[in-house]
Amino acid sequence: QVQLVESGGGLVQAGGSLRLSCAASGRTFSRYTMAWFRQAPGKEREFVGGISWSGGNTYYADSVKGRITISRDNAKNTVYLQMNSLKAEDTAVYYCAANSRIGVFTTPYDYDYWGQGTQVTVSS
Repeated sequence: QVQLVESGGGLVQAGGSLRLSCAASGRTFSRYTMAWFRQAPGKEREFVGGISWSGGNTYYADSVKGRITISRDNAKNTVYLQMNSLKAEDTAVYYCAANSRIGVFTTPYDYDYWGQGTQVTVSS
């Protein structure tokens, strides 16, 4: 069982940056693939990016590639989402998710555990 708690969301101007954090409980955090998803009002939840259990592999959605970086600190049971050059269309609730299987999956159905989400609002 893994419990996830996101933090770091807020209001930022277009072109600005934010760093989201996702703190996980449980002793086996390092064995989980972690991912970030987002969901804007009226839209489906979409994959933003993911990171393998070791942190050695990352995968990003085309819509954010080059603007975001996902990292993790297994000693702190935390995964991070650094977002730069934010755009109004990045406005959404951001969720972190955990998957105990090997590989970074891009659909929500492949993830077993979810945080409650944190709101990111980008003003234009």
